[in-house]
Amino acid sequence: MRRVADVVFRAGCPDCRARFELGAGALRLAIGASSKTTFYSFTCPECGASVRKPAGERIVELLTGGGVRTLRLHSTA
Repeated sequence: MRRVADVVFRAGCPDCRARFELGAGALRLAIGASSKTTFYSFTCPECGASVRKPAGERIVELLTGGGVRTLRLHSTA
């Protein structure tokens, strides 16, 4: 298994408006059957809020390429 270099992603919290960088381990990606059910999530390191944001094709590509753990919510068969 090949190791992905340490990648950081810029993110922001809609609750406290903080801006920060997160490692791949701090993010989760869920890929659903449609754009409405495909999202990424994380916990804000500043205020502790659970944040969930939509993920389009480009975001999915960046997050999976950066080593973010992915959960598929639909069958690919």
